[in-house]
Amino acid sequence: MKIVVIGSVAAGTSVAAKARRNTEEAEIVVYDQGKDISYSVCGIPYHIGGEVEELSALTPRNAAWFKKRYNVSVFTEHKVTHVDQAKKQLEVTDLVSGEKKLENYDVLVFATGASPFTPPPFNQKEYDNVFQVRNIQDARDIGAYSAKQPKKALIIGAGFIGLEMTEQLIHKGLEVTIVQLEDQVMPPMDADMTFRVEEHMRAKGVNLILSDTVKTIEGETSVERVITTNGVTIEPDIVILSAGVRPNTELAKEMGVELGASRAIAVNNKMQTNLPDVYAVGDVAESFSVITGKPIYRPLGSTANKMGRIAGDVITGGDLEHRGVLGTGIFRIFDLHVGQTGLTEKEAKKEGYDVEILYNIKPDHAEYLGGKELTIKALADKETGRILGAQAIGQGGVDKRIDVIATAITFKAKAEDLFHLDLAYAPPFATTKDPVLYTGMALDNALKRNPLLTPAELIRRQNSGETLQIIDTRSKKDFDKSHVKGAIHVPLGELRSSNAELDKDVVTVTYCNKGVTGNASQNLLLNYGFKKVYNLSGGNKNYQSYLKMLKSKSK
Repeated sequence: MKIVVIGSVAAGTSVAAKARRNTEEAEIVVYDQGKDISYSVCGIPYHIGGEVEELSALTPRNAAWFKKRYNVSVFTEHKVTHVDQAKKQLEVTDLVSGEKKLENYDVLVFATGASPFTPPPFNQKEYDNVFQVRNIQDARDIGAYSAKQPKKALIIGAGFIGLEMTEQLIHKGLEVTIVQLEDQVMPPMDADMTFRVEEHMRAKGVNLILSDTVKTIEGETSVERVITTNGVTIEPDIVILSAGVRPNTELAKEMGVELGASRAIAVNNKMQTNLPDVYAVGDVAESFSVITGKPIYRPLGSTANKMGRIAGDVITGGDLEHRGVLGTGIFRIFDLHVGQTGLTEKEAKKEGYDVEILYNIKPDHAEYLGGKELTIKALADKETGRILGAQAIGQGGVDKRIDVIATAITFKAKAEDLFHLDLAYAPPFATTKDPVLYTGMALDNALKRNPLLTPAELIRRQNSGETLQIIDTRSKKDFDKSHVKGAIHVPLGELRSSNAELDKDVVTVTYCNKGVTGNASQNLLLNYGFKKVYNLSGGNKNYQSYLKMLKSKSK
Protein backbone atom coordinates (compact mmCIF):
# COMPACT_ATOMS: atom_id res chain seq x y z
CA MET A 1 0.00 0.00 0.00
CA LYS A 2 1.25 3.44 -0.95
CA ILE A 3 -0.01 6.37 1.13
CA VAL A 4 0.49 9.86 -0.28
CA VAL A 5 -0.12 12.86 1.98
CA ILE A 6 -0.40 16.38 0.60
CA GLY A 7 0.73 18.76 3.33
CA SER A 8 3.35 18.38 6.04
CA VAL A 9 2.46 20.57 9.00
CA ALA A 10 0.55 19.33 12.07
CA ALA A 11 -2.03 17.11 10.39
CA GLY A 12 0.01 15.67 7.53
CA THR A 13 2.99 14.59 9.61
CA SER A 14 0.63 13.09 12.20
CA VAL A 15 -0.95 10.93 9.48
CA ALA A 16 2.44 9.68 8.38
CA ALA A 17 3.76 9.05 11.89
CA LYS A 18 0.69 7.11 13.07
CA ALA A 19 0.50 5.06 9.87
CA ARG A 20 4.13 4.08 10.25
CA ARG A 21 3.67 3.17 13.92
CA ASN A 22 0.93 0.79 12.83
CA THR A 23 2.76 -0.85 9.96
CA GLU A 24 6.16 -1.19 8.30
CA GLU A 25 4.60 -2.49 5.10
CA ALA A 26 3.22 0.75 3.68
CA GLU A 27 5.19 3.17 1.53
CA ILE A 28 4.50 6.68 2.84
CA VAL A 29 5.22 9.83 0.86
CA VAL A 30 4.50 13.43 1.86
CA TYR A 31 4.52 16.46 -0.45
CA ASP A 32 4.53 20.09 0.65
CA GLN A 33 4.95 23.23 -1.42
CA GLY A 34 6.59 25.06 1.49
CA LYS A 35 10.14 24.86 2.75
CA ASP A 36 9.39 23.77 6.31
CA ILE A 37 7.54 20.85 7.86
CA SER A 38 5.89 20.09 11.19
CA TYR A 39 6.26 23.63 12.48
CA SER A 40 4.37 25.56 15.14
CA VAL A 41 2.22 28.24 13.50
CA CYS A 42 0.94 29.25 16.93
CA GLY A 43 4.45 30.01 18.12
CA ILE A 44 5.28 32.49 15.34
CA PRO A 45 4.00 35.66 17.12
CA TYR A 46 6.15 34.82 20.12
CA HIS A 47 9.26 34.52 17.97
CA ILE A 48 8.47 37.85 16.32
CA GLY A 49 8.08 39.40 19.77
CA GLY A 50 11.31 37.86 21.04
CA GLU A 51 9.89 35.43 23.62
CA VAL A 52 11.12 32.57 21.42
CA GLU A 53 14.68 33.52 20.56
CA GLU A 54 15.50 31.02 17.82
CA LEU A 55 13.16 30.35 14.91
CA SER A 56 14.55 26.84 14.80
CA ALA A 57 12.70 26.13 18.05
CA LEU A 58 9.48 26.24 16.02
CA THR A 59 10.83 23.82 13.40
CA PRO A 60 12.30 20.95 15.42
CA ARG A 61 11.96 18.40 12.61
CA ASN A 62 12.96 18.31 8.98
CA ALA A 63 12.59 15.90 6.08
CA ALA A 64 15.81 14.06 6.91
CA TRP A 65 14.70 13.52 10.51
CA PHE A 66 11.37 12.09 9.32
CA LYS A 67 13.08 9.74 6.89
CA LYS A 68 15.42 8.43 9.58
CA ARG A 69 12.79 8.18 12.33
CA TYR A 70 9.77 6.92 10.41
CA ASN A 71 11.07 5.90 6.96
CA VAL A 72 8.71 8.49 5.48
CA SER A 73 9.79 10.37 2.36
CA VAL A 74 9.00 14.07 2.71
CA PHE A 75 9.42 16.30 -0.34
CA THR A 76 9.35 20.02 0.44
CA GLU A 77 8.96 22.67 -2.26
CA HIS A 78 6.95 20.17 -4.31
CA LYS A 79 3.43 21.13 -5.38
CA VAL A 80 0.73 18.65 -6.33
CA THR A 81 -1.02 20.32 -9.27
CA HIS A 82 -3.48 17.66 -10.43
CA VAL A 83 -5.08 14.44 -9.22
CA ASP A 84 -6.53 11.75 -11.49
CA GLN A 85 -8.83 9.79 -9.21
CA ALA A 86 -9.62 7.14 -11.82
CA LYS A 87 -5.93 6.34 -12.33
CA LYS A 88 -5.02 7.12 -8.71
CA GLN A 89 -2.26 9.31 -10.00
CA LEU A 90 -0.82 12.70 -9.02
CA GLU A 91 0.98 15.31 -11.06
CA VAL A 92 3.74 16.87 -8.95
CA THR A 93 5.91 19.92 -9.78
CA ASP A 94 9.32 20.49 -8.22
CA LEU A 95 9.13 24.21 -7.42
CA VAL A 96 12.93 24.57 -7.41
CA SER A 97 13.81 22.80 -10.67
CA GLY A 98 10.47 23.13 -12.44
CA GLU A 99 10.46 19.43 -13.27
CA LYS A 100 7.19 17.54 -13.28
CA LYS A 101 6.52 13.91 -12.45
CA LEU A 102 3.63 11.49 -12.06
CA GLU A 103 3.11 9.69 -8.76
CA ASN A 104 0.75 6.79 -8.12
CA TYR A 105 -1.08 6.21 -4.84
CA ASP A 106 -3.38 3.73 -3.17
CA VAL A 107 -4.58 6.11 -0.46
CA LEU A 108 -4.54 9.90 -0.72
CA VAL A 109 -4.75 12.30 2.24
CA PHE A 110 -5.46 16.00 1.90
CA ALA A 111 -3.67 17.90 4.65
CA THR A 112 -3.42 21.06 2.58
CA GLY A 113 -4.31 23.35 5.48
CA ALA A 114 -5.71 26.83 5.09
CA SER A 115 -4.50 30.10 3.65
CA PRO A 116 -4.81 33.51 5.27
CA PHE A 117 -7.55 35.66 3.81
CA THR A 118 -6.37 38.86 2.16
CA PRO A 119 -9.15 41.44 2.53
CA PRO A 120 -9.71 44.27 0.07
CA PRO A 121 -8.10 46.61 -0.77
CA PHE A 122 -4.90 44.77 0.22
CA ASN A 123 -5.72 42.09 -2.35
CA GLN A 124 -5.32 44.58 -5.21
CA LYS A 125 -1.55 44.98 -4.99
CA GLU A 126 1.54 43.67 -3.20
CA TYR A 127 3.36 45.90 -0.72
CA ASP A 128 6.76 45.30 0.87
CA ASN A 129 5.55 46.20 4.39
CA VAL A 130 2.38 44.04 4.43
CA PHE A 131 2.68 40.59 6.00
CA GLN A 132 0.62 37.62 7.11
CA VAL A 133 1.39 35.15 9.88
CA ARG A 134 0.81 31.65 8.63
CA ASN A 135 4.10 29.87 8.04
CA ILE A 136 7.79 29.95 8.94
CA GLN A 137 8.66 31.94 5.83
CA ASP A 138 6.28 34.66 7.02
CA ALA A 139 8.23 34.77 10.28
CA ARG A 140 11.50 35.10 8.36
CA ASP A 141 10.08 37.90 6.22
CA ILE A 142 8.74 39.86 9.19
CA GLY A 143 12.02 39.35 11.03
CA ALA A 144 13.98 40.71 8.07
CA TYR A 145 11.71 43.73 7.75
CA SER A 146 12.00 44.41 11.48
CA ALA A 147 15.63 45.36 10.86
CA LYS A 148 14.23 48.64 9.50
CA GLN A 149 12.94 49.29 13.03
CA PRO A 150 9.29 50.12 12.28
CA LYS A 151 7.61 52.28 14.92
CA LYS A 152 3.93 52.00 14.06
CA ALA A 153 2.01 48.83 13.25
CA LEU A 154 -1.44 48.35 11.75
CA ILE A 155 -3.13 45.01 12.39
CA ILE A 156 -6.18 44.01 10.36
CA GLY A 157 -8.35 41.61 12.36
CA ALA A 158 -8.74 40.86 16.06
CA GLY A 159 -8.82 37.08 16.24
CA PHE A 160 -6.20 34.84 17.83
CA ILE A 161 -3.27 35.88 15.61
CA GLY A 162 -4.23 39.56 15.57
CA LEU A 163 -4.38 39.79 19.35
CA GLU A 164 -1.22 37.74 19.89
CA MET A 165 0.66 39.92 17.41
CA THR A 166 -0.70 43.02 19.14
CA GLU A 167 0.72 41.87 22.46
CA GLN A 168 4.11 41.01 20.99
CA LEU A 169 4.52 44.21 18.96
CA ILE A 170 3.57 46.34 21.97
CA HIS A 171 6.24 44.46 23.93
CA LYS A 172 8.73 45.38 21.21
CA GLY A 173 7.87 49.04 21.65
CA LEU A 174 5.69 49.63 18.57
CA GLU A 175 2.53 51.70 18.52
CA VAL A 176 -0.27 49.35 17.49
CA THR A 177 -3.58 50.12 15.82
CA ILE A 178 -6.14 47.36 15.20
CA VAL A 179 -8.91 47.73 12.63
CA GLN A 180 -11.66 45.15 13.11
CA LEU A 181 -14.69 44.68 10.86
CA GLU A 182 -16.98 43.42 13.64
CA ASP A 183 -17.98 45.52 16.65
CA GLN A 184 -15.91 43.37 19.04
CA VAL A 185 -12.59 41.57 19.28
CA MET A 186 -12.70 37.76 19.13
CA PRO A 187 -16.09 37.46 17.35
CA PRO A 188 -16.49 33.77 18.31
CA MET A 189 -16.99 34.89 21.93
CA ASP A 190 -19.84 36.86 23.51
CA ALA A 191 -19.48 40.64 23.30
CA ASP A 192 -20.09 41.21 27.01
CA MET A 193 -17.01 39.11 27.77
CA THR A 194 -14.73 40.46 25.05
CA PHE A 195 -15.55 44.02 26.16
CA ARG A 196 -13.39 43.30 29.19
CA VAL A 197 -10.58 42.40 26.81
CA GLU A 198 -11.10 45.59 24.81
CA GLU A 199 -10.86 47.73 27.94
CA HIS A 200 -7.66 45.96 28.94
CA MET A 201 -6.13 46.48 25.49
CA ARG A 202 -6.92 50.18 25.48
CA ALA A 203 -5.44 50.50 28.97
CA LYS A 204 -2.23 49.00 27.56
CA GLY A 205 -2.09 51.64 24.83
CA VAL A 206 -3.64 49.78 21.89
CA ASN A 207 -5.60 51.96 19.45
CA LEU A 208 -8.62 49.76 18.84
CA ILE A 209 -10.91 50.67 15.93
CA LEU A 210 -14.04 48.51 15.75
CA SER A 211 -16.85 48.28 13.17
CA ASP A 212 -14.55 49.64 10.48
CA THR A 213 -12.45 48.54 7.52
CA VAL A 214 -9.63 49.93 5.42
CA LYS A 215 -11.15 51.61 2.36
CA THR A 216 -8.17 53.14 0.57
CA ILE A 217 -4.40 52.66 0.56
CA GLU A 218 -1.83 55.30 -0.34
CA GLY A 219 1.69 54.36 -1.39
CA GLU A 220 3.35 52.66 -4.33
CA THR A 221 5.72 49.97 -3.08
CA SER A 222 4.85 50.37 0.62
CA VAL A 223 1.66 51.16 2.48
CA GLU A 224 2.28 54.71 3.61
CA ARG A 225 -1.21 55.67 4.65
CA VAL A 226 -4.65 54.05 4.89
CA ILE A 227 -8.06 55.64 5.26
CA THR A 228 -10.88 53.62 6.78
CA THR A 229 -14.50 53.51 5.72
CA ASN A 230 -15.33 55.77 8.67
CA GLY A 231 -12.70 58.30 7.68
CA VAL A 232 -9.88 57.41 10.10
CA THR A 233 -6.37 58.04 8.73
CA ILE A 234 -3.55 55.71 9.82
CA GLU A 235 0.12 55.93 8.80
CA PRO A 236 1.74 52.56 9.55
CA ASP A 237 5.31 51.42 9.06
CA ILE A 238 4.27 47.76 9.00
CA VAL A 239 0.91 46.05 8.36
CA ILE A 240 -0.12 42.61 9.63
CA LEU A 241 -3.13 40.97 7.98
CA SER A 242 -4.93 38.59 10.33
CA ALA A 243 -8.43 38.53 8.88
CA GLY A 244 -8.98 34.80 9.21
CA VAL A 245 -8.21 31.82 7.00
CA ARG A 246 -9.84 29.88 4.19
CA PRO A 247 -9.38 26.10 3.72
CA ASN A 248 -7.22 25.11 0.74
CA THR A 249 -9.79 23.00 -1.07
CA GLU A 250 -9.12 23.86 -4.74
CA LEU A 251 -7.28 20.66 -5.64
CA ALA A 252 -9.78 18.50 -3.76
CA LYS A 253 -12.76 20.19 -5.42
CA GLU A 254 -11.19 19.72 -8.82
CA MET A 255 -11.14 15.94 -8.35
CA GLY A 256 -14.71 15.77 -7.02
CA VAL A 257 -14.27 15.86 -3.25
CA GLU A 258 -17.38 17.29 -1.61
CA LEU A 259 -17.27 20.32 0.67
CA GLY A 260 -19.35 20.75 3.77
CA ALA A 261 -21.54 23.58 5.03
CA SER A 262 -18.47 25.43 6.29
CA ARG A 263 -16.82 25.20 2.83
CA ALA A 264 -14.11 22.95 4.24
CA ILE A 265 -13.88 19.33 3.06
CA ALA A 266 -16.72 17.19 4.41
CA VAL A 267 -15.49 14.06 6.20
CA ASN A 268 -17.02 11.32 8.33
CA ASN A 269 -15.76 10.37 11.78
CA LYS A 270 -12.97 8.34 10.19
CA MET A 271 -11.77 11.38 8.22
CA GLN A 272 -12.96 9.83 4.95
CA THR A 273 -14.30 11.99 2.13
CA ASN A 274 -17.02 11.05 -0.34
CA LEU A 275 -14.40 9.47 -2.63
CA PRO A 276 -12.99 6.02 -1.87
CA ASP A 277 -9.45 5.98 -0.45
CA VAL A 278 -9.40 9.77 -0.11
CA TYR A 279 -9.11 11.38 3.33
CA ALA A 280 -8.91 14.95 4.62
CA VAL A 281 -7.43 16.19 7.89
CA GLY A 282 -6.47 19.40 9.67
CA ASP A 283 -7.37 22.93 8.65
CA VAL A 284 -8.72 21.82 5.27
CA ALA A 285 -11.28 19.49 6.87
CA GLU A 286 -14.59 20.15 8.54
CA SER A 287 -15.24 18.98 12.08
CA PHE A 288 -18.48 18.69 14.06
CA SER A 289 -19.77 19.91 17.40
CA VAL A 290 -19.72 17.55 20.37
CA ILE A 291 -22.87 19.28 21.63
CA THR A 292 -25.05 19.70 18.53
CA GLY A 293 -23.50 17.15 16.17
CA LYS A 294 -23.59 19.78 13.43
CA PRO A 295 -20.62 20.57 11.17
CA ILE A 296 -18.28 23.34 12.36
CA TYR A 297 -14.93 24.68 11.21
CA ARG A 298 -12.36 25.28 13.97
CA PRO A 299 -8.85 25.33 12.46
CA LEU A 300 -6.54 24.71 15.41
CA GLY A 301 -3.24 22.84 15.65
CA SER A 302 -4.52 20.59 18.44
CA THR A 303 -7.46 19.44 16.32
CA ALA A 304 -5.21 18.99 13.27
CA ASN A 305 -2.89 16.66 15.18
CA LYS A 306 -5.85 14.65 16.42
CA MET A 307 -7.40 14.33 12.95
CA GLY A 308 -4.08 13.27 11.45
CA ARG A 309 -3.56 10.53 14.02
CA ILE A 310 -7.10 9.22 13.44
CA ALA A 311 -6.67 9.09 9.66
CA GLY A 312 -3.27 7.41 9.92
CA ASP A 313 -4.78 4.78 12.17
CA VAL A 314 -7.86 4.13 10.01
CA ILE A 315 -5.83 3.87 6.81
CA THR A 316 -3.69 1.14 8.36
CA GLY A 317 -6.57 -0.91 9.76
CA GLY A 318 -7.20 0.84 13.09
CA ASP A 319 -10.56 1.74 14.58
CA LEU A 320 -10.01 5.31 15.86
CA GLU A 321 -12.87 7.75 15.26
CA HIS A 322 -13.12 11.50 15.46
CA ARG A 323 -15.44 12.47 18.32
CA GLY A 324 -15.92 16.11 17.41
CA VAL A 325 -14.75 19.34 19.01
CA LEU A 326 -16.07 21.98 21.39
CA GLY A 327 -14.25 24.90 19.83
CA THR A 328 -12.11 25.17 22.95
CA GLY A 329 -9.52 27.92 22.69
CA ILE A 330 -7.37 30.21 24.79
CA PHE A 331 -5.09 33.19 24.28
CA ARG A 332 -3.06 35.67 26.27
CA ILE A 333 -3.28 39.42 25.80
CA PHE A 334 -0.68 41.07 28.01
CA ASP A 335 -1.38 39.86 31.57
CA LEU A 336 -4.93 38.75 30.76
CA HIS A 337 -5.81 35.15 29.87
CA VAL A 338 -8.98 34.48 27.87
CA GLY A 339 -10.51 31.07 27.19
CA GLN A 340 -13.71 29.49 25.95
CA THR A 341 -15.27 26.09 25.34
CA GLY A 342 -18.60 24.86 24.03
CA LEU A 343 -21.42 27.12 22.95
CA THR A 344 -21.54 30.85 23.56
CA GLU A 345 -24.79 32.52 24.58
CA LYS A 346 -25.45 33.69 21.03
CA GLU A 347 -24.71 30.24 19.61
CA ALA A 348 -26.84 28.43 22.20
CA LYS A 349 -29.83 30.66 21.53
CA LYS A 350 -29.37 30.27 17.78
CA GLU A 351 -29.50 26.50 18.28
CA GLY A 352 -32.80 26.88 20.15
CA TYR A 353 -31.61 26.23 23.70
CA ASP A 354 -33.35 27.95 26.60
CA VAL A 355 -30.29 28.73 28.71
CA GLU A 356 -29.55 29.69 32.28
CA ILE A 357 -26.60 32.09 32.30
CA LEU A 358 -24.23 32.61 35.20
CA TYR A 359 -21.54 35.26 35.61
CA ASN A 360 -19.25 33.95 38.33
CA ILE A 361 -16.70 36.50 39.60
CA LYS A 362 -14.28 34.94 42.06
CA PRO A 363 -10.51 34.92 42.79
CA ASP A 364 -8.59 32.24 40.89
CA HIS A 365 -6.94 31.17 44.15
CA ALA A 366 -6.78 32.38 47.75
CA GLU A 367 -6.65 36.18 47.84
CA TYR A 368 -4.26 36.15 50.79
CA LEU A 369 -1.76 34.48 48.46
CA GLY A 370 -2.28 36.91 45.62
CA GLY A 371 -5.39 35.46 44.00
CA LYS A 372 -6.71 37.68 41.19
CA GLU A 373 -10.24 38.13 39.94
CA LEU A 374 -11.49 35.48 37.52
CA THR A 375 -14.75 35.95 35.60
CA ILE A 376 -16.54 32.89 34.25
CA LYS A 377 -19.62 33.07 32.07
CA ALA A 378 -21.23 29.64 31.98
CA LEU A 379 -24.37 28.31 30.30
CA ALA A 380 -26.66 25.41 31.14
CA ASP A 381 -29.67 24.03 29.28
CA LYS A 382 -32.77 24.71 31.38
CA GLU A 383 -34.51 21.59 30.10
CA THR A 384 -31.79 19.06 30.88
CA GLY A 385 -29.38 20.91 33.18
CA ARG A 386 -26.50 20.03 30.85
CA ILE A 387 -23.54 22.41 30.75
CA LEU A 388 -23.34 23.90 27.26
CA GLY A 389 -20.39 26.25 27.37
CA ALA A 390 -18.16 28.60 29.29
CA GLN A 391 -15.95 31.63 28.75
CA ALA A 392 -13.37 32.80 31.27
CA ILE A 393 -11.18 35.86 31.70
CA GLY A 394 -8.55 36.48 34.35
CA GLN A 395 -4.87 36.82 35.15
CA GLY A 396 -4.46 33.20 36.17
CA GLY A 397 -6.23 29.86 36.37
CA VAL A 398 -8.22 30.34 33.16
CA ASP A 399 -6.72 27.33 31.38
CA LYS A 400 -7.42 25.04 34.32
CA ARG A 401 -11.09 26.03 34.62
CA ILE A 402 -11.77 25.94 30.88
CA ASP A 403 -10.15 22.52 30.52
CA VAL A 404 -12.14 21.11 33.45
CA ILE A 405 -15.40 22.44 32.01
CA ALA A 406 -14.48 21.20 28.50
CA THR A 407 -13.95 17.74 29.95
CA ALA A 408 -17.25 17.92 31.79
CA ILE A 409 -19.15 19.01 28.67
CA THR A 410 -17.56 16.21 26.65
CA PHE A 411 -18.98 13.68 29.10
CA LYS A 412 -22.38 15.41 29.10
CA ALA A 413 -22.13 16.69 32.66
CA LYS A 414 -24.99 18.61 34.23
CA ALA A 415 -24.57 21.73 36.34
CA GLU A 416 -24.94 19.71 39.53
CA ASP A 417 -22.09 17.42 38.42
CA LEU A 418 -19.62 20.31 38.37
CA PHE A 419 -20.21 20.98 42.05
CA HIS A 420 -19.42 17.37 42.96
CA LEU A 421 -16.07 17.22 41.15
CA ASP A 422 -13.18 16.44 43.48
CA LEU A 423 -10.75 19.13 42.31
CA ALA A 424 -7.29 19.85 43.65
CA TYR A 425 -7.23 22.44 46.41
CA ALA A 426 -4.50 24.31 48.20
CA PRO A 427 -4.42 28.10 48.73
CA PRO A 428 -1.74 28.78 46.07
CA PHE A 429 -3.87 27.04 43.43
CA ALA A 430 -7.56 27.42 44.21
CA THR A 431 -10.17 28.50 46.71
CA THR A 432 -11.94 26.03 48.98
CA LYS A 433 -14.96 26.35 46.75
CA ASP A 434 -13.18 26.38 43.40
CA PRO A 435 -14.65 28.67 40.71
CA VAL A 436 -15.67 25.54 38.78
CA LEU A 437 -17.46 24.10 41.81
CA TYR A 438 -19.16 27.42 42.47
CA THR A 439 -20.19 27.64 38.82
CA GLY A 440 -21.88 24.25 39.05
CA MET A 441 -23.51 25.04 42.40
CA ALA A 442 -24.88 28.43 41.33
CA LEU A 443 -26.15 27.14 37.98
CA ASP A 444 -27.81 24.15 39.63
CA ASN A 445 -29.47 26.45 42.16
CA ALA A 446 -30.63 28.70 39.34
CA LEU A 447 -32.13 25.78 37.46
CA LYS A 448 -34.02 24.50 40.51
CA ARG A 449 -34.93 27.37 42.86
CA ASN A 450 -32.83 30.51 42.50
CA PRO A 451 -33.21 31.89 38.96
CA LEU A 452 -30.63 34.30 37.61
CA LEU A 453 -31.17 37.42 35.55
CA THR A 454 -28.49 38.76 33.22
CA PRO A 455 -27.92 42.51 32.88
CA ALA A 456 -29.14 42.27 29.28
CA GLU A 457 -32.40 40.61 30.31
CA LEU A 458 -32.94 43.08 33.17
CA ILE A 459 -32.53 46.05 30.86
CA ARG A 460 -34.79 44.44 28.25
CA ARG A 461 -37.53 43.95 30.84
CA GLN A 462 -37.19 47.48 32.14
CA ASN A 463 -37.35 48.90 28.61
CA SER A 464 -40.49 46.85 27.91
CA GLY A 465 -42.22 48.55 30.86
CA GLU A 466 -42.38 45.53 33.16
CA THR A 467 -42.80 46.38 36.83
CA LEU A 468 -39.79 45.16 38.78
CA GLN A 469 -38.84 45.49 42.44
CA ILE A 470 -35.04 45.86 42.40
CA ILE A 471 -33.19 45.64 45.71
CA ASP A 472 -29.58 46.69 46.23
CA THR A 473 -28.34 44.73 49.25
CA ARG A 474 -24.89 46.36 49.54
CA SER A 475 -23.67 49.14 51.81
CA LYS A 476 -24.98 52.70 51.44
CA LYS A 477 -21.51 53.78 50.31
CA ASP A 478 -21.50 51.25 47.46
CA PHE A 479 -25.09 52.12 46.53
CA ASP A 480 -24.28 55.83 46.31
CA LYS A 481 -21.25 55.12 44.15
CA SER A 482 -23.25 53.26 41.47
CA HIS A 483 -26.39 51.17 41.35
CA VAL A 484 -28.91 49.57 39.03
CA LYS A 485 -31.44 51.90 37.51
CA GLY A 486 -34.65 51.93 39.61
CA ALA A 487 -33.10 50.05 42.55
CA ILE A 488 -33.95 50.70 46.19
CA HIS A 489 -31.37 50.28 48.93
CA VAL A 490 -32.07 47.59 51.55
CA PRO A 491 -28.90 46.02 53.01
CA LEU A 492 -29.03 42.30 53.68
CA GLY A 493 -28.74 42.94 57.42
CA GLU A 494 -31.99 44.91 57.36
CA LEU A 495 -33.90 42.75 54.90
CA ARG A 496 -35.37 40.39 57.50
CA SER A 497 -36.90 43.20 59.50
CA SER A 498 -38.03 45.33 56.56
CA ASN A 499 -39.15 42.83 53.94
CA ALA A 500 -42.76 43.25 55.08
CA GLU A 501 -42.65 46.70 53.50
CA LEU A 502 -41.95 45.11 50.11
CA ASP A 503 -44.51 43.64 47.69
CA LYS A 504 -44.32 39.83 47.65
CA ASP A 505 -46.36 39.59 44.45
CA VAL A 506 -44.14 41.81 42.28
CA VAL A 507 -41.22 40.25 40.39
CA THR A 508 -38.18 41.04 42.53
CA VAL A 509 -34.51 41.32 41.62
CA THR A 510 -31.80 41.25 44.27
CA TYR A 511 -28.17 42.09 43.74
CA CYS A 512 -24.88 42.89 45.46
CA ASN A 513 -21.48 43.70 44.04
CA LYS A 514 -20.69 40.31 42.44
CA GLY A 515 -23.53 37.94 43.34
CA VAL A 516 -23.05 36.16 46.67
CA THR A 517 -24.93 38.54 48.96
CA GLY A 518 -27.57 38.97 46.27
CA ASN A 519 -28.10 35.21 46.36
CA ALA A 520 -28.40 35.24 50.15
CA SER A 521 -31.00 37.98 49.88
CA GLN A 522 -32.82 36.02 47.19
CA ASN A 523 -33.02 32.98 49.48
CA LEU A 524 -34.27 35.10 52.34
CA LEU A 525 -37.10 36.62 50.30
CA LEU A 526 -38.10 33.25 48.85
CA ASN A 527 -38.25 31.86 52.39
CA TYR A 528 -40.52 34.75 53.35
CA GLY A 529 -42.96 33.88 50.58
CA PHE A 530 -41.99 36.19 47.74
CA LYS A 531 -43.37 34.64 44.57
CA LYS A 532 -40.64 35.35 42.01
CA VAL A 533 -37.16 36.49 42.97
CA TYR A 534 -34.19 36.74 40.63
CA ASN A 535 -30.55 37.33 41.51
CA LEU A 536 -28.72 39.67 39.12
CA SER A 537 -25.96 37.49 37.71
CA GLY A 538 -22.53 38.95 38.34
CA GLY A 539 -24.03 41.69 40.49
CA ASN A 540 -23.58 45.40 40.07
CA LYS A 541 -20.03 44.97 38.78
CA ASN A 542 -21.23 42.94 35.81
CA TYR A 543 -24.20 45.27 35.30
CA GLN A 544 -22.02 48.38 35.17
CA SER A 545 -19.65 46.66 32.74
CA TYR A 546 -22.59 45.82 30.51
CA LEU A 547 -23.85 49.42 30.59
CA LYS A 548 -20.39 50.65 29.69
CA MET A 549 -20.28 48.22 26.78
CA LEU A 550 -23.65 49.42 25.46
CA LYS A 551 -22.48 53.02 25.69
CA SER A 552 -19.22 52.29 23.86
CA LYS A 553 -20.95 50.36 21.07
CA SER A 554 -23.50 53.12 20.51
CA LYS A 555 -20.87 55.77 19.74
